[in-house]
Amino acid sequence: MHEILTLQLGHRANYLATHFWNTQESYFQYDASNEPSTVDHDIHFRPGQGPTGEDTYTPRTVIYDLKGGFGGLRKWGGLYDQGDIEGDLKNFWDGSVVKQKDPPIPQSEYQRALDGGLDQPPKLNTQSVRYWSDFTRVFYHPRSIVHINDYELGSTILPFEKWTSGEELFWKLDKDHDLLDRDIRPWAEECDQLQGIQIFASDDDAWGGFSSKYVESLRDEYEKTSLWFWGLQEDVSQGQRAKRTLRTVNTAQSLHAISPLASMYVPLATPSYIPPYLSIDRSSQWHVAGLLSMTVESMTLPTRQKPGLLKRGLLHDFEASLNSNGNQRIAELQCSIVDKSHDRSNEHASSTPASDSRMPDSNHLGLVYEDEVEKANSKLDISFMSSDTSQTALSLRQWESTNHVFAKVESIRGFTFVEEAHDEEEAATSRKRRRLASLPMVEKYYNPSPFPILDSFPQIISEALSTGQSTAVQGSLSTTSQISKRTRALQNIVSRMVDVADREALANGLGEIAEAYEEGWDSGSDVDSD
Repeated sequence: MHEILTLQLGHRANYLATHFWNTQESYFQYDASNEPSTVDHDIHFRPGQGPTGEDTYTPRTVIYDLKGGFGGLRKWGGLYDQGDIEGDLKNFWDGSVVKQKDPPIPQSEYQRALDGGLDQPPKLNTQSVRYWSDFTRVFYHPRSIVHINDYELGSTILPFEKWTSGEELFWKLDKDHDLLDRDIRPWAEECDQLQGIQIFASDDDAWGGFSSKYVESLRDEYEKTSLWFWGLQEDVSQGQRAKRTLRTVNTAQSLHAISPLASMYVPLATPSYIPPYLSIDRSSQWHVAGLLSMTVESMTLPTRQKPGLLKRGLLHDFEASLNSNGNQRIAELQCSIVDKSHDRSNEHASSTPASDSRMPDSNHLGLVYEDEVEKANSKLDISFMSSDTSQTALSLRQWESTNHVFAKVESIRGFTFVEEAHDEEEAATSRKRRRLASLPMVEKYYNPSPFPILDSFPQIISEALSTGQSTAVQGSLSTTSQISKRTRALQNIVSRMVDVADREALANGLGEIAEAYEEGWDSGSDVDSD
């Protein structure tokens, strides 16, 4: 069945994941007269039964958050009634019980409307969304909810910011509970054929340290399983200088500790450049996570496409395409929102499907050939690789001339293509030739279903590029020489900012990571590599 288990670590990660799950829920078809969905729901959802015997379908996910981070979400996910907990305690304790209970956080009006069965819940805005649970549209299994009471969300007395604080928290919880046995193994054992584990977590705060130890434990337990780490990063322009420096050092530590163990590490930084067709409130996690989730969900759509209907690309297929030399486990995520009005449905894939300059030529739905190298190096509108280096000032032409693409996977949705038959043996031979010639490897996937714009999604997309209910999206993951430049920049920072005891190992480790994106390629960059 190729299931994917999701691990959500921290408040920012839960904002992104909530958008992700809302989108997955929208693919369910409850009207038999509608066209069947192209999405295999069993990849991300598990069947079960509620307390009264009704059928349930809940996300295959484990959600960690700090005290106060779950907002108005019911303790058990809202689907299962846990009964009289205090009465159950009397079976184990015959003394007196003193209850200390914080006042509950009220549900949002949007949540109350959904619970009440209203067809048109009130519109959400940046003021009404206080927590990620304020806009969730799905029910979670009780096993999915993991409260961490050692730290409180937003605390100024004991902030959860330092990378080492996350490490220490993991060690403590794992010693007390054995986190893999309690939180992961029950989910994994339900799967017929586990495709992989995707981890959403911020890598620039204490959750980065927590994630590093979690990934280490997962890799020990699931040695050959795909582990994808999506590392969220705060806007580099926000906050005081000391806070920005701490976040940068935390990111460097996360990259150094996690990327060698993960199958793929994808940085998710708030874009430094936002195209004019988007209206993003950078201070709103709801807004920023909406953009991130739209891109992540569209990019990974091939991993859950129904086999036989469309070309499916599993996580390990993505890894095989992107990791061209065996050491390139960090990928840059980019996206563009494409004008769907140019769609020419049912045309042959070898014809040009759109005049939109951001829309790729659909010739060769699989691997590109030598005359397409320039297109392999083309840049989409939005990059989620942190750009707090001199690269932000480069023009598009300068960027393309100084950037070398080793490999790229593209996912394009919202257009109809007729896929040409291709010979697998010929494709395999082409891959070998291209690797020997140091030519970019580009794999393309298509899905006719546009990205759905739900009432839980912020109104950030220009009406000119959406129908109000959906929009066409092009996403890409690529391994490029830009990753080396970014890693070298981090190396330079930690060589000045990190304690002497940790400085040498961290700086040398980052240098080794950067070298994987430099071998056989000389960009002529004057970035200092000391």
